[in-house]
Amino acid sequence: QARLVESGGGSAQTGGSLRLSCTVAGGIYSSYCMGWFRQIPGKEREGVASIDTYDGSTHVIDSVKGRFTISQDESKSTIYLQINPLKPEDTAMYYCARRAQVGRRGPICTLERNLYSLWGQGTQVTVSS
Repeated sequence: QARLVESGGGSAQTGGSLRLSCTVAGGIYSSYCMGWFRQIPGKEREGVASIDTYDGSTHVIDSVKGRFTISQDESKSTIYLQINPLKPEDTAMYYCARRAQVGRRGPICTLERNLYSLWGQGTQVTVSS
């Protein structure tokens, strides 16, 4: 059974960078939409970026565009989220997730939480000013 293993979070200063990794272990990697979500205590979990592992097409929400980059290494069954430069408001728990169904409708992998059924354990990002 597939599971998602995240790494790469930590503490960093404003203006720095972090790269989060999410590896699909024990299951099929390709042909699924995968996404990165973040959650601040007391707030809803928010999707920030997605990637179609079949063709590599990506989507990043407007509020982080230009700072967040999602990518993949198919040979490692891994997706990444690069954050550069970091801002204090990026402080959150970051989760990667995989959609329940293969493929996508439309030009991008959308980020509705209810479409994602497999979740990682989360990795904390803390940005100090």
